[in-house]
Amino acid sequence: MIQEIKIAGNRVAVLIGKGGSVKKELEEKTSTSISIDSKEGSVKLEGENAPLLLRGIEVVQAINRGFSPERAFILLDDEDLLLDVIDLSGLTDSPRQLDRLRGRIIGKDGRSREQIEHMTECEISVFGKTVAIIGLPEQIKIARSAVDMLLQGLPHEMVFAFLERKRRELKQDMIDYYY
Repeated sequence: MIQEIKIAGNRVAVLIGKGGSVKKELEEKTSTSISIDSKEGSVKLEGENAPLLLRGIEVVQAINRGFSPERAFILLDDEDLLLDVIDLSGLTDSPRQLDRLRGRIIGKDGRSREQIEHMTECEISVFGKTVAIIGLPEQIKIARSAVDMLLQGLPHEMVFAFLERKRRELKQDMIDYYY
């Protein structure tokens, strides 16, 4: 089985890693062989195990969306984890407006993004014209709602109150489930 995807030129080096370390580790963990055309920005994964190959593609997509290899590799640790990408390009044609939207999600010194990550147990990358989220389906849904609220211009305090409420509901659901 062969899968090919395009990645941004500035992410090729990150995917390869120092001395090819990231590429090699990904090949080992997914039982694939990876070839990268840095001029074209294309990455080809070949392997016999379809689920592992598709997981490898997800890791490459996560790296392409700004995640460090270490953070992207968590997709290999738990088969229930997903990668979700929110495209910001349709929201504005102004680069300044796009910077403002990204800034709202990231927050001062990255604190807003960190807070959303902490409260949803997701990994979030704001990169280029996208926001990428790695997490369990229910967590992604909540993180995505929080990002949408910020993009709509709601105050950060309101978004964090929403996240706190969702976190309490999830805890209560877990307690109800086990008792």
